[in-house]
Amino acid sequence: MKPPRLVFLRPRNADNLGAIARAMKNFGLSDWVVVSPNPLLLEVPGLNRLAVKSGELLESVRRVDTFAEAIADCSWVVGTTMRQIEGRRRLTPRELSDTVGDRPDETWALVFGDERNGMFNEDLLQCHALSFIPSSDEQPSLNLAQAVVVYGYELAMGRRGVITTTGPALADDALLRQVRESMELGMAASGFLRADSDDRHAIDDLLASLVRGRLTKKEATLWIAAWRVVAKKRTM
Repeated sequence: MKPPRLVFLRPRNADNLGAIARAMKNFGLSDWVVVSPNPLLLEVPGLNRLAVKSGELLESVRRVDTFAEAIADCSWVVGTTMRQIEGRRRLTPRELSDTVGDRPDETWALVFGDERNGMFNEDLLQCHALSFIPSSDEQPSLNLAQAVVVYGYELAMGRRGVITTTGPALADDALLRQVRESMELGMAASGFLRADSDDRHAIDDLLASLVRGRLTKKEATLWIAAWRVVAKKRTM
């Protein structure tokens, strides 16, 4: 089981990054990305104050402008939310750990929203799976660093004693976006999609089934080529 890349969307409180760095160091996590339009976010004085014995992580964190950029090379993306999305199963941290132990993902991401609003619907739609920390209805949200501690612990326990196996490289998020685009072109050309309907939701459902089946890079390129041939022949 490979540790995840932690992705933090639009963090509001830079001080939290120091506490997050410490929580990551506690459980052997080192790959993290902050999605923020603020180029000075990581230059706020005092971040090291909370990053006890983990200041090097503050030097390695990357800032990018878009969510897509943060997860482009990830073959599995898990968004954290307390909201229930129709048709989408949510995994607890322990269930997530069990699931990840069965996957040969080269790089996968665990995504957290901002401190006030969490992840937006458009963020969740870019994820392949969802996860939540069971908590009291009276106070369901956790501080970002606290959430990292919970997930870090469960994933660390899952890594102990697990014999990893290798397999074909899985399609990453950038390649999956190309699969979706080619599916939409092919289905539109064939008449399956209609401009006045919600049929495009079917593409998301079909793509979700490919992700659950652990679509490999080779298989993804075949899907892309096949749908593009359909689109080309239908428009000739």
